[in-house]
Amino acid sequence: MNIIVCVKQVPAKDAPLAIAADGTWIRESDIGFEMNEPDSYALEEALRLKEKHGGEVVAISMGPERVKQTIKEALAKGADRGIHVADDKFFALDPLGSARSLAAALKGQKFDLLLTGLQSDDHGFGQTGVLLAELLGLPHATIIMQIDVAGERMKLKRELEAGWFQWVELPLPAVLSIQSGINKVRYATLKGIMGAKKKEITTISRESLGVSVEPTQKLERIYVPQKTKKTEFITGTPKEAAAKLTEKLKHDARVL
Repeated sequence: MNIIVCVKQVPAKDAPLAIAADGTWIRESDIGFEMNEPDSYALEEALRLKEKHGGEVVAISMGPERVKQTIKEALAKGADRGIHVADDKFFALDPLGSARSLAAALKGQKFDLLLTGLQSDDHGFGQTGVLLAELLGLPHATIIMQIDVAGERMKLKRELEAGWFQWVELPLPAVLSIQSGINKVRYATLKGIMGAKKKEITTISRESLGVSVEPTQKLERIYVPQKTKKTEFITGTPKEAAAKLTEKLKHDARVL
């Protein structure tokens, strides 16, 4: 079973974020980066499927040169090779532009499964997997909690709302968006880290793909919400005060 996993590099959770001068993204200097946590669950699931069914796991990521570190982390954990779609301005792409670029980079790659995390920790759109499936003409399912492969088909457990689950059946190949918590993510071993140095990482310039990335949405501004405090005393009889409080909770605070 050949599996491709999309892994994204995002700012580390403890990174001190500052808004860039143009107000459209964060200032990336002097902060750490790490593998997107939801993608790490997708990678782990791919590695487990490989251990059970054999085959190859390929990690693909898009971004500047530093993204190779995230690909190397995937290789250290057990992925067989990596694909780096080089683009210094990838953060400016909307989900459709990202999906088009990744789909073009995967052209000619033979795979049975394409896995993504449910969403990214930075933008959080949760659309890349869905759009990739449409662009590649493949069946797709989201919020996957369990994968059982049998021959050319697989049974999938999907998480729904209010504690409900759903079983669906799909043919291979397919695209799946993996739910966080589906498994326990492994750490890279010292042997794996040393072995990753010998594994192949193919670099492809995103511009060389000839893909139109005309944005379908525009990010106007990133800003830190302003915190304000306001105190108001409600007077009158208990009945009048209760009525005023109810109105304010409904129309001002909008919690009722």
